[in-house]
Amino acid sequence: MIELAKLKELVQLMVENDLAELDIRDGEESVTLTRAAALQALQAHAPAPIAAPALAASAPTPAPAAESAAAPAEGDPNLAKIESPMVGTFYNAQNPDSPPFVSVGQKVSADTVVCLIEAMKVFTEVKAERSGVIDSVLVESGDAVEFGQALFSVRPA
Repeated sequence: MIELAKLKELVQLMVENDLAELDIRDGEESVTLTRAAALQALQAHAPAPIAAPALAASAPTPAPAAESAAAPAEGDPNLAKIESPMVGTFYNAQNPDSPPFVSVGQKVSADTVVCLIEAMKVFTEVKAERSGVIDSVLVESGDAVEFGQALFSVRPA
């Protein structure tokens, strides 16, 4: 996982150079940062005032082993879980007036964005990283989440 200090440097580099997107790959680690104007609306409705420009960052993803690394959700061995890649605030929609990214019963693919995690004014898109059907949403929008905390349970398709 990329270090927080390095992530801050990359965000500052984007802002200083007015970059729309930054994609870095180093061995098994990769990170893509995207400035998303649509996320500014989310900031306007965030619990605390946010003054910095909105940024969306896809979670650092290790090599292809990431999909098989997820353990099944508690209770049902057929369920996989989508976990938080970081500590932050969970948002289930682009902004408070938008519909949730996903809902129970919805089919998802590996590239489906399921939520946003905000930390230090940086929004990270969390992707399903597996195909299946959303079985349950385990947190509420606006909740604080921990690294590795289960956010969704998914029934593999």
